[in-house]
Amino acid sequence: MISRVATSTLFISLLASCSSMSPSMYSQTDLPAAVQAPAGNKVAMEMVGVGTITYKCSAKKDMSEQFEWVFVGPDAKLNDRNGKQLGKYYGPPATWESMDGSKLTGTQVAIAPASAGSIPNQLVKANPASGAMGGVTYIQRVKTMGGVAPTTTCAANNMGAEQVVKYQADYIFYKTAI
Repeated sequence: MISRVATSTLFISLLASCSSMSPSMYSQTDLPAAVQAPAGNKVAMEMVGVGTITYKCSAKKDMSEQFEWVFVGPDAKLNDRNGKQLGKYYGPPATWESMDGSKLTGTQVAIAPASAGSIPNQLVKANPASGAMGGVTYIQRVKTMGGVAPTTTCAANNMGAEQVVKYQADYIFYKTAI
């Protein structure tokens, strides 16, 4: 008969080994419907984008006396879950590039709010690509942290100034399910 201590130790060991395993499939259960990948698509790759987003102080469109921080573009490394770089993300236009040199661009389909202080979740329809990025149909940006426009003053006296903010997000790449 196994003692309670031995059973508890075995159970804790099993939990620890399971928690270090990578998930085999990304779950959309907790995402707003607007940014869920359409039925008929399956997860092909998961990457963590870690980098910055640049904003520029500019006059508001059709309101030259008012100013705002305007999105310039991202610059991030795309890593696997262990931190190994698999590619990069930059723009505009939004471009995901694999280490094999293949590139992917896309068109935003939808966004949905994320946690306060974070850029929104996003669903992008991918344009055709080849190489490692070939066959990708959709890209989700989820689990975002940071990246929102600066809270510092944007006015006539600093028009043209740029601010760089840190961000992180998971990028989930989908392909058509076969």
